[in-house]
Amino acid sequence: MRLRDKVIIITGSTGGIGRAIAARAVAEGARVLIHGIDRPAGEMTVAELGAAAALHLDDLADPGAAARLVAAAVNAFGQVDAVVNNAAIVPRTTLATTAAETFDRTMAINVRAPLLLIQAAFAQLKANRGCVLNIGSVNALSGEATLLDYSISKGALQTLSRNLANAHAADGVRFNHFNVGWVLTEREYAMQVAEGAPADWHRKIPAVFAPAGRILQPEEIAAAAVYWLGDESYPVSGAVVDVEQFCIHGRNPVKT
Repeated sequence: MRLRDKVIIITGSTGGIGRAIAARAVAEGARVLIHGIDRPAGEMTVAELGAAAALHLDDLADPGAAARLVAAAVNAFGQVDAVVNNAAIVPRTTLATTAAETFDRTMAINVRAPLLLIQAAFAQLKANRGCVLNIGSVNALSGEATLLDYSISKGALQTLSRNLANAHAADGVRFNHFNVGWVLTEREYAMQVAEGAPADWHRKIPAVFAPAGRILQPEEIAAAAVYWLGDESYPVSGAVVDVEQFCIHGRNPVKT
């Protein structure tokens, strides 16, 4: 088991990518703190994962949530070995539609919360020679017209990952980062349908967005995460990995 006895805090893990990472981590021998804001989804996730999982519900927009998350993990499992900053909001905004309140909330959840959680967990991470995996987006590289605030936040998260990797190499804490492409999560499916896409939209993805003929599955992100959360990737830190089907640099496809 590649993550045997490691304790991992995974934000936004009651569904989607976070839930898939939690399930794979438990299968690899880890214990996980499940985090979210949806109690039924959280309780269902913990029930499925069993004694290796504990649940903590909290709003990451609250600066106090970080300390509570770390305390919950330590209370449940005695330590923290890794943090996965996965939770994010994805507002549909453009230059014309964004507002200060939307921008501030996006930055609070997508950037400030990861920073504060790392800060709160740092003593544990240093003591255990732990690691952080930040789940970003290819939008950090080129953005998307209708995801202005989200794209800005993911660019900031990437800088956070590399800054902390540089600053804390001597502390023995590693910071690595995924820039994830288009993933078929429950939230993404529902959002596309709500915006007018047909129920089978995910089976008809244009090749410009998915050369493989389909978009990524959460479980594929989880499989990649195991390496970066485990000792196999030691001592690599500061890596930014594009978990996508094609190089996004220089490409700016516009959905019509």
